[in-house]
Amino acid sequence: MEPQFWHERWAINQIGFNQSDVNPYLVKLWPELNVNRGERVLVPLCGKTIDMTWLVSQGLHVVGAELSETAVAAWFSENGLTPVVEERRGFKVYRHDNCEIWCGDFFALKPGDVGNCTAFYDRAALIALPADMRWRYVEQLNRLVAQDCRGLLVTLDYDQSQIPGPPFSVDEDEVQQLLSPEWRVKMVGDWDVLEQSAKFKQAGVTRLMEYAYRLFRR
Repeated sequence: MEPQFWHERWAINQIGFNQSDVNPYLVKLWPELNVNRGERVLVPLCGKTIDMTWLVSQGLHVVGAELSETAVAAWFSENGLTPVVEERRGFKVYRHDNCEIWCGDFFALKPGDVGNCTAFYDRAALIALPADMRWRYVEQLNRLVAQDCRGLLVTLDYDQSQIPGPPFSVDEDEVQQLLSPEWRVKMVGDWDVLEQSAKFKQAGVTRLMEYAYRLFRR
């Protein structure tokens, strides 16, 4: 996907991927990762997700990465926070207490930028990317996070021929192919979410599954 695609989506507020409530699977499954207060959590392609607010409330240091400055500014504004903003290596970095969001190209980040991230959370990053970019995304994720990292990944699985992405369908086989070389991958949740997804129902999609995976770095 070209950056302009996402800038336009945010500019016209076409952000159906953004949820108004904390993801219930995050609340249910995150404790299984045993992430301690004070650890750094990477949230790639974070948008303005309220899930980051929840992670901060757990005493974690959240490091987001997002292309759209509209989204970044909105997250701080909607949380009633006034960030410090600085330029670093071509990124605009918004910071306030235990949250920092790097605004720019996720693929241009270096490990020294995000620090020692021992956990990550991905609900809308992998499925936002077409197939030819998903390998690049995983390789970059592997570069950025710590060797003892663990993470929670949420994906969608449906018949891609029935509706174009994003969000794209990423089935269990692909998750294993992408991640198992570096991670121990275990599916820890599967839910039929078609009835809650008006866009997919209206498009004639007949099956829509949401899967959650727990990952530990090998």
